[in-house]
Formats: sequence, C-alpha cells, structure tokens
Amino acid sequence: MRRNLSQLWELFEPVVQGLGYELVEIEYLPNPKFGVLRLYIDSENGIQLEDCTEVSHQVSALIDVEDPLPGKFNLEISSPGLDRPLRKLDDFKKFTGETVKIKTSMALAGQRNFKGQLLAVENDELVLDCDNKQVRVPHAAIDKARLVPNFD
Repeated sequence: MRRNLSQLWELFEPVVQGLGYELVEIEYLPNPKFGVLRLYIDSENGIQLEDCTEVSHQVSALIDVEDPLPGKFNLEISSPGLDRPLRKLDDFKKFTGETVKIKTSMALAGQRNFKGQLLAVENDELVLDCDNKQVRVPHAAIDKARLVPNFD
C-alpha cells in the first residue's frame, strides 16, 4: 500500500498545489464494498467548505481519467484539524515548539510511541523533549505523527 500512496502523492500533490493549497496527508482505507480516499489540505488562510469542494472537483476529474485505485471508494477532502498529521520534514520544522505524538515503524530504545515537545529538526532527525528526557527520532522511522492540540 505504501507504493500506492507514493503514486497517489505524485498524482494529487501537483493538482492541489496548483489550486493554491498544501496537500498535508493522504489516507486510503480500502473496503470490498466501498473504501475511502481522504485528502487533508491546508492553506495559510485555513480551509473552508468551498476549498474542499474546489479540490474535490479537480481530484475527482483526475481520478476519472487516471483510475489510480481498484474498486469503489468515496473521496473525502478535509482540513487537517487541530491534531494535524505531520509527514514531511518541513511540517516538523513549521511546528517546532509544539507537542507532537509519534509512532515509529520500529522500536527505538524499546519504544514505538513518543509524545513530547518538538525541540528541533536536525538533519533527518527530530529532537523531542519527552518528560524532560531528550529523544532523537529519525524521520525515516516515523510511521505516523500528529500535533497534540493544546486547549489551555
């Protein structure tokens, strides 16, 4: 599935960027009856319903032509929300100082789940403060990462 996601990024990112938005994340949840293809988009001005509609029309047309996924699925376009997914190194740089939750694809020092303040991005590693302990997480080891909303 990772290969398919890479292909979907290559297909959709230029279209989304061409409309003036940032493609934040792609989720594909296959199902024998009806799957879900979800694209998270963002912009400096936030995301409104009209933005989602505009992207949906363009991406739908592209899907009709390219047919990138087997079977039937619903296309959903959404804002990234308060618990925004983080994927690219630039995402992490942009949110330095924020609290993040990270799940790695392999254990690092016997641990796969990390939650802490993102202190820095150095080369291809994230530096986190997890309970007053500095932890380094290689970007390549990240399976999923999200911002942790602050409601204070």
